[in-house]
Order: sequence, then structure tokens, then C-alpha cells
Amino acid sequence: MCRGLAAFSTTCLERAKHLKTRLAILLHKPELGHEAGSISKSEQGTKSRNSAEEALEWKKSFDHLLKSKNGVAAFHAFLKTEFSEENLEFWLACEEFKKSRSKSKLSSKAHRIFLEFVQNEAPREVNMDHETREITRKNLSAATSSCFDAAQAKTRTLMEKDSYPRFLKSTSYLDLTEQASSHSSKLLHT
Repeated sequence: MCRGLAAFSTTCLERAKHLKTRLAILLHKPELGHEAGSISKSEQGTKSRNSAEEALEWKKSFDHLLKSKNGVAAFHAFLKTEFSEENLEFWLACEEFKKSRSKSKLSSKAHRIFLEFVQNEAPREVNMDHETREITRKNLSAATSSCFDAAQAKTRTLMEKDSYPRFLKSTSYLDLTEQASSHSSKLLHT
């Protein structure tokens, strides 16, 4: 998964570009074929099949999507098209925050996340109700690894119920899964 707030944009964008290139190879778009470098055609086919098969897993549940680096990158790229990538970025920041071991840094990290995503008029403010925002604000007075749990849960639910179904209906996702299905069909008929 993408790590840290500062490195998030670059790392996820690089993964999204890499996934786009892999998807283009899978979809046989000649304009991106030269980016495959010196990888043999059989290696390209194997990697593309693996990506396509992995993408089929994303449809099983939102958890499958979030556990996949490529899934997170593809979902992030989709959310950018909807101008709602801050939801995933906040969720990932909370996941990273929970891994913090340093008690001395916990409070400063918590305040950074709050100022970036939760506070009213934050630069990347996530959509949440006033009650959850206030609970989170109060939790900052004694920051623990669980101080964002309520806000993170609300954001996750919003993504799962709203953005995730649209992602599964998106052209890029459907193209990818169609390729995986046609590949599986070919294997059955040979």
C-alpha cells in the first residue's frame, strides 16, 4: 500500500500509471506497447493475465480491493476522475497512522491528519457528519492509534456504498475484467 502522507501522491500515481500501462498491454493498445520494454511476449501475457485475474478478485468485496496494491492504485485513479480521492487518501493515512509506534509522534501525526482531512475547510476535507467530526476533534486531546476510528469507518462506508459500485461499473474496470473472462474462456476451449 501507499505509505505516508507526503509520499502518497507520487507513489500511488506511479502505481496507477504502471497499472494503466499493464491494462493497455492487456487491452492490446499499440500506442503503449513500446513501454513494455524488453519483456518477452509470454511474460507480458502472464503479467497481464495475473493483473486481469487479480482485478476479478476486486469485485468480490471492497476488502479484496483494499488489500491489493494494484486495486488501491486503480481505485485511486478512478476516484480522481470523480474528484473524491481524498476519501481513500484519508483512509490510507489512518491505516498508516495506526501503525505508528512512537507515542511522542502520535499526537503530531494525528493533528496533521486532522488538519489535512477532518477539520472544517481542510485542504482535502472528507465528507462526514458534524457529530463524527466533533468526536474526532475530542479524541485528539489524548491521541491514540484509534482516535480516527469513527471517522475512518464513516469514510470507508461512504466509499464502499457509493464509489466502489461505480468503480465496478466503470469502463476501465469492465474492460479489464472482460479481458480476464475472455482469457478464461479461451483456456476452457483449448
